[in-house]
Amino acid sequence: MRWPPRFPALAAIFLLATWQSLLIAIPAEAHSGSSAPPPPGIQIPSLTHGQMAVIARYRGDIIDLAQRQTVTDPTFRRLYNHGNLQFTYCLWGLMPGSIGDEESPFNECSHAYLATAKALLTHMATMPSAAPGAKALISDIDADMVRGGASWILCQYSGEAFSTGAVVEPRWRDMLFHLPSLAVLVVTMAALAAAAWSIFGASSSRQRAV
Repeated sequence: MRWPPRFPALAAIFLLATWQSLLIAIPAEAHSGSSAPPPPGIQIPSLTHGQMAVIARYRGDIIDLAQRQTVTDPTFRRLYNHGNLQFTYCLWGLMPGSIGDEESPFNECSHAYLATAKALLTHMATMPSAAPGAKALISDIDADMVRGGASWILCQYSGEAFSTGAVVEPRWRDMLFHLPSLAVLVVTMAALAAAAWSIFGASSSRQRAV
């Protein structure tokens, strides 16, 4: 395949811009690490690494129960909205190794959105309309955690508390040094380059044909 003359330049500019954005990306949140106290807001208890893996399996059920609630309170809404925002910042949990790999640039933000899901479930257990379903989920989760010894599986973020007052972003720069994340980045960039070619290249071919 013969690329149009301007395509290599466009691809080079895109790659350079992506590289520079990763190098200079600095998390904007006040919550910058396990050594810093959580900022103002609703405080969210930390999860161990093992607990995080169990909560991940039940997050869909927790969110489903939350979405069925018609009578809510400010704490519920803040936890629910913050959890969804944090989940989005963490690219919807789609990055490889984001939960199981402690070295993943997305592991800390995964801790954050899953800890928020657990806090939301705990709060729903105090709400009259949600309590039966929430307590049933808590019972199932506790049983899974006991069977798997989840409380004993720790990682560097296991003691980190979170807050609705700050969003934990992925460690963008570390993507360059984490092979699974880097592979996804390369594939995404290749797909974008192919899309650019399909748009600009096809347009140029039609113009030449005319």
